[in-house]
Amino acid sequence: MIGNDIVDLALARKESNWKRNRFLDKIFTAKEQLLIVDSQNPEIMVWNLWSRKEAAYKIYNRETGIRGYFPWQLECSYENEISGSVSIKGKTYFTKTIISKEFVHTIAVVKKDNFDTVKKLNSNDTIIKSNGIPFIIDEQTKLIKPVSISHHGRFWEGITLID
Repeated sequence: MIGNDIVDLALARKESNWKRNRFLDKIFTAKEQLLIVDSQNPEIMVWNLWSRKEAAYKIYNRETGIRGYFPWQLECSYENEISGSVSIKGKTYFTKTIISKEFVHTIAVVKKDNFDTVKKLNSNDTIIKSNGIPFIIDEQTKLIKPVSISHHGRFWEGITLID
């Protein structure tokens, strides 16, 4: 399984005031809030942790069928600005994050080895959805392959795992 999330930093600055009263309390655990407060760049840390939670949620939703808004149940373990994990209800997902001046993009996987088999999709690839869950059909094997799609503002990312 795979998940990903991308945050357009310009759009996030425009639409989300993460400094407003209780914003952090609604999304981040006390441990995560300490990471934000202690960070050299708190704004980037907010979107880094948020994108990790969103990417992991996409796997959790696919595995369990549970949908909802419960970001504080997804807890980030932060190794460094690019690596970490996210845990929820006994499940752990591993994350890798890319940070640029324009976006924050996180990929989440079930096993660390899966990072070696991540394949980027093109926006013109044929992606099918069933019950809101995206997938592609492998042209060679004709098997259904899970994909993760994320778009925010100017950015779109689609990924899958190769066999």
